[in-house]
Amino acid sequence: MSKEASINNIADFPSEHRDNLRILEALLFAANEPLDAESLKARLPKGANLNKLLNLLKAQYENRGVNLIKTGKRWSLKTAQDLAPMMKKEKIVQRKLSKAATETLSIIAYHQPVTRAEVEDIRGVQFSPGTLDILMELNWVRPIGRKKVPGSPIIYGTTDFFLEYFGLEQVSDLPGLEELKASGLLESRLPGNLDIAEPKEVDLSEVEPFGEDENIDDLIQSGNESE
Repeated sequence: MSKEASINNIADFPSEHRDNLRILEALLFAANEPLDAESLKARLPKGANLNKLLNLLKAQYENRGVNLIKTGKRWSLKTAQDLAPMMKKEKIVQRKLSKAATETLSIIAYHQPVTRAEVEDIRGVQFSPGTLDILMELNWVRPIGRKKVPGSPIIYGTTDFFLEYFGLEQVSDLPGLEELKASGLLESRLPGNLDIAEPKEVDLSEVEPFGEDENIDDLIQSGNESE
């Protein structure tokens, strides 16, 4: 084990890091959502080595009830995974995703970035009304731009909140199909011929950013996904 990983108290950290670590810890503790590197750097003293500070803090919290977790490109303090069930209160179970929404989410997660037409082609059926709305209301899916092909259709991908909700650091950490079913992300009723690709990092080379004058909500609501 490294010297840094063996430190269990901020007071034991080297003096040059101690104050910066306390600031970083306070920022993460007070935040009501995960913070990216730019947000953290902006609040730390000039010259602070953010990567080293994050690694030191992560080591400190490694065996605690709260862990420093990275999801996507953002950092947050979260209840340790093995303790999470103890923190949950009994509550009314939310309605399950429909079969269409479950299949659509899985296709977007594993094939992103992907257009609506491509999702329909993989599923073999057209979208039912509201399918994407449900996934976007859950903040699991979002439009990320337009595909660089004739018609410029809107292209979709998963969000950082999707990663956070399912405890993933990045898209390539998505488990295999059977593991997804076991975890509850996918249901066993999925059709046997549903195409689930191997998880990989999202390639944005074919994605054109939205124009500043485009209202994405209006485009999606109207179904006008291409020009």
